Amino acid sequence: MRTKRRIIVTSALPYANGDIHIGHLVEYLQTDFWVRFQKMRGHDCLYVCADDTHGTPIMVRARNEGITPEALIARSHQQHSRDFADCEVAFDNYYTTHSEENRAYSGLIFRSLEAGGHIVSRQLPQLYCPHDAMFLPDRFVKGICPKCQAEGQYGDACDACGATYAAEELREARCVVCGRAPVTRDSEHLFVELEHFRAYLQAWVPQHTARDVSNKLLEWFGEPLRGWDISRDAPYFGFEIPGHPGKFFYVWVDAPIGYMAALQNWCTRTGDSFDAWWQNPATELYHFIGKDIVRFHCLFWPAMLQSAGLRGPDQVFVHGFLTVNGEKMSKSKGTFISARTYLRHLDAASLRFYYACKLNGTTDDLDLNLDDFIHRVNSDLVGKITNLASRGAQMLHKSLGGRMGSLDPAGQELLASAQARAEAVAAAYEARDFCRVQVEVREIADRANQYFDSRAPWALVKSDPEAARLVLTTTLNLFRVLAIYLKPILPAYVAKVEKLLGDAPYGWDDVATVITDRPVGGYEYLAKRLEKEQVEKMIEESRPENREPTSGAAAPVAPKPAASAAPNPAAPPAAVAPPAVTAAEGAAKGIIDYDTFAKADLRVAKIVTAELVEGADKLLRLQVDLGEGQPLRQIFAGIRKCYEPASLVGRCVVVVANLAPRKMRFGISEGMVLAASNADGSLFVVAPDAGALPGVGVK
Repeated sequence: MRTKRRIIVTSALPYANGDIHIGHLVEYLQTDFWVRFQKMRGHDCLYVCADDTHGTPIMVRARNEGITPEALIARSHQQHSRDFADCEVAFDNYYTTHSEENRAYSGLIFRSLEAGGHIVSRQLPQLYCPHDAMFLPDRFVKGICPKCQAEGQYGDACDACGATYAAEELREARCVVCGRAPVTRDSEHLFVELEHFRAYLQAWVPQHTARDVSNKLLEWFGEPLRGWDISRDAPYFGFEIPGHPGKFFYVWVDAPIGYMAALQNWCTRTGDSFDAWWQNPATELYHFIGKDIVRFHCLFWPAMLQSAGLRGPDQVFVHGFLTVNGEKMSKSKGTFISARTYLRHLDAASLRFYYACKLNGTTDDLDLNLDDFIHRVNSDLVGKITNLASRGAQMLHKSLGGRMGSLDPAGQELLASAQARAEAVAAAYEARDFCRVQVEVREIADRANQYFDSRAPWALVKSDPEAARLVLTTTLNLFRVLAIYLKPILPAYVAKVEKLLGDAPYGWDDVATVITDRPVGGYEYLAKRLEKEQVEKMIEESRPENREPTSGAAAPVAPKPAASAAPNPAAPPAAVAPPAVTAAEGAAKGIIDYDTFAKADLRVAKIVTAELVEGADKLLRLQVDLGEGQPLRQIFAGIRKCYEPASLVGRCVVVVANLAPRKMRFGISEGMVLAASNADGSLFVVAPDAGALPGVGVK
């Protein structure tokens, strides 16, 4: 009997300002694999997570959509919960950081830091809008990047060159609320003196992170650790700091505390004890995170916990990023794919299976090569593994009354060999080396298929039905072992196997059982082949021109600042991009050079018809007249929020007339209507002066 363990597992909290996408799923799927494995082994394992709901981007987006932040995060929570469930990610509690439990633990930890003398107050210069009478958070100010001179950049980082800076460094800064120029005023900010925790953290890091992560973290100890700014001025959506009116916790303070809040909420609902889990020395605590947020989880977080007398994680498991076809996920190429878009075209089991083939428990990036994805699922999951059940169960029903017999000596030996791999497979799961699990599974499947093909039961059943029954019984037992090994990766798939073979839900030790002389159920398709056309349609739907426009401001709201955009203890300054870029460099960074822009054929067009698009909340279908005897063109425009269709008929607008036609879900769009937006999200079509005629060029 193995010793029963008590384990808490967390994944990084997804931000409530965006959809779950296939890059996020690299983390949540591997965590789910590991948790399901621990539960199959009989351990008490809790998987808690939550939406990360605070910060300026939430406030900005809610303002642009004309709703409250609370309404925005409630909608996001519902969507995230649905996407995770449909991807077969099984949380024990999926909660929110906007909760009273989180407020209480945030206050407790802050007061412990303050009582320990670890909080200091400093005056910092910050942009202030006299018109709106408020200090401006980074996302409430735009201007010209001080590094590369790109216009329209937010007050914390440049989307064009990647530089980070203080908001007061922006040139020609403007308040995004009123459009006026702010002034610089000093504001009080609260800092955690991380240097106070130097000795503790320097010892903690190597013990609780992998060597490559530890080595990187320890580089920051070459000089004094910088203080961590944990306060933000109103307006800010979050928790007010106890004893400091008008000051709010920076989002990265209460985000990891959300792990504790989610556990506390679970304990309250189930009648369990928080301390019996989190504070129990026998409990193991593990965080799964991406390598971009290591600093928060391995410096700031353990310092906070240590100050409050709370236990820290036993290990922080760090993984790499997702690339698609060897490149960073790209919206323009259609490889920035939301979980919901993926699920409209493909099944969750295929992605879970493929990610497991690639994950090895290291910080290496994972590449989703779409051709390899199709091949691996079709060849291994369908062709090698599922085919055993398909051929075995269907032949048993068709020719042998649907009843299993016993195993022949060769079959017994082969099955014993597969069962003997149980601890090697378990060790691979424990080490999060899921690709090793798949290697073991493929080797068993290959031997099982060789056995099946060499015995040729399709021919044997005609001459010696009982000998054929032995072969099919062995084959289904081998498949059953594969199903047990794959259950953490393919839970819904294996639930069908359990039904097929008349088994109770599998635990890990069920691999030792041999099933004989019993009926099998009717075969239900377990996995289907992937077709290239399905993947191509998914990519096409993910392209920006085929997505419905984002609600609110024309410029996308950035996600919550990750490690690269936050205070960095002893980190070197960001590299400065040159003031000028080549056309190729500019294209790579989203900058359009003058010659490229000059190729756009801007024309005056008259709107002849305008109508709603069924199934689209933001689109209008327009028929426009470009004059000069040209046929009417159909254009889909994301302006439904601000215009009634009837009000547009007869108006002249400016369109880009030489765009290649784009196939969208609702039809072909043959151009683009130019529109601009205010800071509040209001849209206005660009129109020529009175008297302009359709077809006239715009310079």
